Formats: sequence, C-alpha cells, structure tokens
Amino acid sequence: MIATQQTRMPRHATELTPLTRKEFYALASHCRKYASHLACFDQHRVNLKECNRFNGWLRSLKQYDLLAPTLTALKPARPVARWQVMVIMIVMWLIMAMTLPGMLSRQMLTIVMASWLFTIVANLFIPEFVYGTTVELLEAKVLLIVDTLLELLNSGTMEFTEAAFFKAREDLLAAHTELRQQIDLAHR
Repeated sequence: MIATQQTRMPRHATELTPLTRKEFYALASHCRKYASHLACFDQHRVNLKECNRFNGWLRSLKQYDLLAPTLTALKPARPVARWQVMVIMIVMWLIMAMTLPGMLSRQMLTIVMASWLFTIVANLFIPEFVYGTTVELLEAKVLLIVDTLLELLNSGTMEFTEAAFFKAREDLLAAHTELRQQIDLAHR
C-alpha cells in the first residue's frame, strides 16, 4: 500500500524555464525600450496601465531559472491611483450621510461628517507613492532588473559571442543610464 502512494508536487509549484541566450538578448533589448518608454510619463504619478504591464512582465521574468533567485524578493507594483482612493472615500462619505442620521445626534453627526470630509480633502496632500507605485518607483524596479541582467551578463554564465555580448551590454547600459537619469531628474 505504501508503494502505491505517490508523492505529488503541489500544482502551484511550477518548473522554472531555462534562460537561453536568445531570450536574454531579447530581454536586454526590451529593457532599453522599456526604460525609454517609462521616461514619457510623469514620475510622481501612478500610471495604472504601466503598473499592470510591469506586473505581467515581472511574473514572466520570475519564471526564468537564472533570474528567479534574485527577483523573488522584488514585489509587484501596486496599481492604486489617487482617484480610486478618492472615489472610495466619497462613496463611504455618502453612505455615512445616508445611514448615520438615524443613529447619531445631530451634533455628533456634524462632527463625524465634517471630519470625514476633512479626511477626503487631506488625501489630496498625501503623495501618491504612499498607496500606489509611481512611475519613478517602477523605474527603480526596472533598474534592479537591469542590474541583475548586467551581473548575469558580466559573470559569463550566458556564454555569448563577443559581438552579442557587447550588443546586449550596450542595451543594458543604455537602459541603466536612462533609468538612473530619470530617477535623478525626479528628485530635482
């Protein structure tokens, strides 16, 4: 009976795919294009489309055997924009305005509603990076990925030809420079 029982791997445990030279070369080129693409957006704002795009890309990167150990600590982007938080707060304020009048005294209701309205207005002064991932933070995450790819390339693990090595290195260094420049400009 013991011999017939099989130990099964859980379904969520997926096998990592090997990172080939062709895929690495394509990743290096994609990093360069992606760095230039991110430079087109406001650095201090959350861009929901770019957050979701990054999260999909990060999931695919974590499937590679050589990148998974380093990128497992990298958290996905939080696609939460200010307008979403504002809508939720306003809806809650409206629900409170409809349900609380029968439960609280007039004076207490005025205090609760005014303080909630103050909270809604105060939310306009909270930086977006507190609740969502801004483009600047996305660039920092992409920079970490570029640095990981550069380390992998420089270690000689990929065994590129000389021409392919220098082209991939050029793409990764250009992406690194673009991302560093955008992050530095965001702090001026």
